[in-house]
Amino acid sequence: MEPSSRIEAAKAERRYPVLDDAQGFATAILLVGLGLAVLRSAQLLTGGIPGLAFVLNYATGWPLGWTLLIVNLPFIAFGWHAFGLRFTWKTILVVAGLSLSVEGIGRVLSVHTAHPLFAAVAGGLLIGVGLLVLFRHGASLGGFGVLALFLQRRYGWSTGAVQMACDAAIVASAFALVEPGRVACSIVSAVVVNLVLMWNHRPAARSLSGIKEPPVGRP
Repeated sequence: MEPSSRIEAAKAERRYPVLDDAQGFATAILLVGLGLAVLRSAQLLTGGIPGLAFVLNYATGWPLGWTLLIVNLPFIAFGWHAFGLRFTWKTILVVAGLSLSVEGIGRVLSVHTAHPLFAAVAGGLLIGVGLLVLFRHGASLGGFGVLALFLQRRYGWSTGAVQMACDAAIVASAFALVEPGRVACSIVSAVVVNLVLMWNHRPAARSLSGIKEPPVGRP
């Protein structure tokens, strides 16, 4: 089989049943929500749409959950055009779920103090793993994740590299709102998120290596 055909076949195999998608979305939403809570406890931010939402939250005082939803709307429209209805409705569900999760976690979990560097690494890992789960189930947090997936599928660009470039611009804009030391830790957080993606999200390489997905219901 030609490499391109094997890649397409691998993509087709990754369509999961509705219940599998649901548990994947719930897991990802919880992981990302916890990651954002850890970052917020240390007054940090990260890259991507969550980073934009943090910037808007710190600048205006609007609830973080609502700002996540607002800044995502243009990218959701782009996702509909680039990936179709299936990807878009999944992303809408995830974004809405994350917005509610962020506000809900703030009510049931209180992290009073966290060392900024620890918060940056732990929060970045949680968000990165959550994004991996979403990508595996054909969805994203919207925002630059949609753009990164589009560029990967169209041109083979690394999702982590694309997001890292976007994240650098977002974190740099935080110098006007956050003290330099916390901006530096926020950069660490953004790098950790993107390293998780760069090291673990390589669908083309995975398919070309001949590794097959296990059947549904088996370990």
